[in-house]
Amino acid sequence: MSLYGVMRTGVSGMNAQSNKLSTVSDNIANVNTTGYKRASTEFSSLILKSGSGNYDSGAVETTVRYAISDPGNYHFTTSTTDLAVQGNGFFVVQDANGNNFLTRAGAFVPDDTGNLINTAGFQLMGYNIANGAVPNVAANGFGGLQVINVNQMALQAAPSTKATVAANLDPSATAIAAPAGPANYTSKTSMVTYDNIGNAVTLDVYAAKTGANTWDIQVYNGATALTTPGPATTFTFDVTATGKGRLAAASPTALSVAIPGGSAAFNIDMSAMTQVAAAFDFKATVDGNAPSAVEKVNIDDKGIVTAVLKNGTTLPSFQIALATVPSPDHLTPEVGNVYSPNLESGNVQVGLAGQGGLGTVKSGALEDSNVDLADELTSMIEAQRGFTANSKSFQTGADLLDVVVNLKR
Repeated sequence: MSLYGVMRTGVSGMNAQSNKLSTVSDNIANVNTTGYKRASTEFSSLILKSGSGNYDSGAVETTVRYAISDPGNYHFTTSTTDLAVQGNGFFVVQDANGNNFLTRAGAFVPDDTGNLINTAGFQLMGYNIANGAVPNVAANGFGGLQVINVNQMALQAAPSTKATVAANLDPSATAIAAPAGPANYTSKTSMVTYDNIGNAVTLDVYAAKTGANTWDIQVYNGATALTTPGPATTFTFDVTATGKGRLAAASPTALSVAIPGGSAAFNIDMSAMTQVAAAFDFKATVDGNAPSAVEKVNIDDKGIVTAVLKNGTTLPSFQIALATVPSPDHLTPEVGNVYSPNLESGNVQVGLAGQGGLGTVKSGALEDSNVDLADELTSMIEAQRGFTANSKSFQTGADLLDVVVNLKR
């Protein structure tokens, strides 16, 4: 056995314990860092081949592992843009150079341009779903992702294109001559719609009972009639036991009119209209909105970012992307509490909340660090004692070598 080998083994042990102490100190420093994942140092031996009568001392090497797949506890906040993932997914974020990373650090706030960024300055990525767009998800990459910007949601005007009506026409009403209009109607109501630039356009709906179970319905804009194509203004009802007062099979089920200033036809779905023994009732759900400033932003468990405007309109605008890799614990940690995929982690897989085990998005919550302070302090003591023991081994080898040098005296 070489005394030099003893000393080198002692140095190897001290280096190994020093690495362990480094990960422990990093964990303790980040015990309160949102989304931080604990690092640990694992040891493995390096043994040299020895003869039957001699032993050649080897060394120890270290491998740093990250508990990235181990979730931390959650705590709740008052900010709707504070986000946590309840599941295996990661938020997709982007740095200033356009590089994409994965993270669990979800403390996002709007910057001066409206982009949602976390405390490290990374921008949150998602899919644009404004005006009913369907997310174009590239399952094996970051294609189609955009930076989520809350300022884009403000002062947007959307023209009305459709309405869904739930109405009842009174069967006891007296029949009158057609056609229905401002001077000739049984019942009247109104709907507020919007043109291309957000101007409110009030449409008056006139209904005239023209015969048994037959009604003529016409839509007007003030004094100007908005004509419907063909005979689509006459509705008939089936009052038999089978029909139960619903629209007859041969009756039209919709109206189509033109809104002044609107570029598309405005379709009114009347399929839910009835004629049962009750008073006139008319309820309509109309799309479109006037331009208005954003009052607040809501984010649901599917990651849909919805702007709530000051006029009460809600506009779903983005859907947050979630991603994962086959082996999350092998992701490469980067500066800013983010991770990048590599060969050992496998290729990134992108999807939406609630799909493929990615989990759901929790608004108003943050994921704490998964560091256990008691464990880290225990590991610190172990590393300290191990370092001391290895230093004694090195010192003993040095003392014995000094004895050998002095044998000539």
